[in-house]
Formats: sequence, structure tokens, C-alpha cells
Amino acid sequence: MWFKNVRLYCFTKPFEISPEDIEKKLLAEQFSPCSSYEKSSSGWVSPLGKEGEMLTHIVGDFLMVCLQKQERILPASVIRDATEEKVAELEERQARKIHRKEKRQIQDDVFVTLLPKAFTRNQQTYAYIAPKDNLIVIDAASAPKAEELLKNLRDSIGSLPVALPDTRRAPSDVMTRWLKEQNASDNFEIEDDCEFYNPLDGGNVIRCKGQDLYCDEIQSHLDAGKQVKNLGVSWKSLLSCNIGSDLSIKRLKFEVVKEEQDSFEEETPAQKFDQEFALMTLELSSFFKSFFNAFGGLEDLKELDQE
Repeated sequence: MWFKNVRLYCFTKPFEISPEDIEKKLLAEQFSPCSSYEKSSSGWVSPLGKEGEMLTHIVGDFLMVCLQKQERILPASVIRDATEEKVAELEERQARKIHRKEKRQIQDDVFVTLLPKAFTRNQQTYAYIAPKDNLIVIDAASAPKAEELLKNLRDSIGSLPVALPDTRRAPSDVMTRWLKEQNASDNFEIEDDCEFYNPLDGGNVIRCKGQDLYCDEIQSHLDAGKQVKNLGVSWKSLLSCNIGSDLSIKRLKFEVVKEEQDSFEEETPAQKFDQEFALMTLELSSFFKSFFNAFGGLEDLKELDQE
């Protein structure tokens, strides 16, 4: 269980719901597949998959949950083609023109008819709660996906006082300074990929991959006023990632930690999951301290709870 992307949310109040209460509340919102006429359905499943019986999984001070979403795959092109075929058939049979309002009704009827026959796709989003770190850590590349998990968790447990992290220094300014000075701080090292943008023209973007970021060409972009939007870094030679100006973390890799994990001899998939979960949270807990410190620490958070 290795997260590939991270979206962070900070608690604005101490998180005091017991694991037993969380489990009980999630059971009431357990995942159920789409009915014949539902386009999508979401709910909680065991993070261990078929190996688990509970909807929460605890290792040390960390509690993991998993949201599963099922969607029926019904492409717009399929609906359009079936609608056109139906319209053509009616026009020929009834010898009249089918107008726009009636076409919309036919399209709705076609959708209802095809929906139960559509294939389904399941997607899981994992997250863990770290009360001592005051964080919820979500394995999601996009903000909407992370917010969807938060909404479901808030609906299930009744209250979730969290906010996006806000650092005292703008991440873009700090990472731009790292490149200008050719030296990162807080045990970070600059890798070979970066995205720049022009603060005066957001559409003016330059992406670099597999390039020496200390070369004269990069420095000329910085001298021209470009700012760093995303930067590839490594941390203590233990993990690497891409840090965004919105404090998102993408392309997260735990190569050294994985090598250590591979030396273990697990007996079951559940034991392997626990080993990976323990190693990942141990490293991330330490990483997040350096991560926030690099940007001046956290500001006071505005509460986003919707009780």
C-alpha cells in the first residue's frame, strides 16, 4: 500500500472520534453496487480488499479508510448514435419530422433503456487519518477526487473540521529561490523536472523534464521573472516527488523504503499491507515536518467544517 499522490488537509480542531465510532458510522454508509438505473454509487470498503472485514484499518497511530465509487460507463457517442437511429426510424415509419423537443425526450428514453446494460467501473480512493500529525492524507492526484472523499467522510461521521494547509511562505516563491540559489533546504534536493509560469500571464507555461535545472537556460527563465509551479525533488534520498505550488504532492516514490520492505518475509497479504502501511506512514510523518518547515510552517487555519 504505497500512495502515489498526496492531498493534505489539516484538522482545525482536535480529532477525537474513536476508531470504534468511526467503524460504526462507516458501516451505515458501506458500499453497495449501482442498481440498474443508477449512474453511480459510492460507499466505504475495507482498505484490505477481500482480505479485510472491517472498514477501517489501524496501524500504530494511523487509521486508513477506502472510498469506492462505481460508475456506469455510457459514452455520449453511444447515446447520440442510438438516438439518431431511433429518430430516423420514427421519421420513416410516421412520415413526419421529429423536432428538437421530441428528440430530447427520445434521448432521455434511450439513456434510461441503455443504462442497465452499461458496463461498470470501480475506483478506490485511499486516505489515512493521522491525529498526532493533525492531518488527513489522501491518495489523490486531483482536488475534486480528494474533496469527494472528504464529503463522504463528513457525511458519514457527521463532522470533519479540516482546512487546506496554508504556509507562511508561498511555495512558488520558496521553490523559485531554491532554483535561483541552486540549493534547496530542509533535506530536499532538486531533481530534473520543473514547470515554470509567468505570474503576469498564467497561460505562459514552460515544462522541463530530464533536464539539468542549474543550467544557464533555466537561470535565464528565472531572470525573466518566471516562477516555479511544480518542482521535482528528493528528500533524504528516501523518497522523491513533485511538489506543486498548491502544496500538492505527485509522482511520489519510496524507492529506498521499498527496498527495505522487500527484505521482509510476510506470511499473508494482510501482513504485507501492514508492513507497507507502517513504513509509508513512518516516512511520511517525518517528511511532512520537513515539507511544512521548508515553507515557513503553517499559518492559522480557517475552518472548513460543515456540520
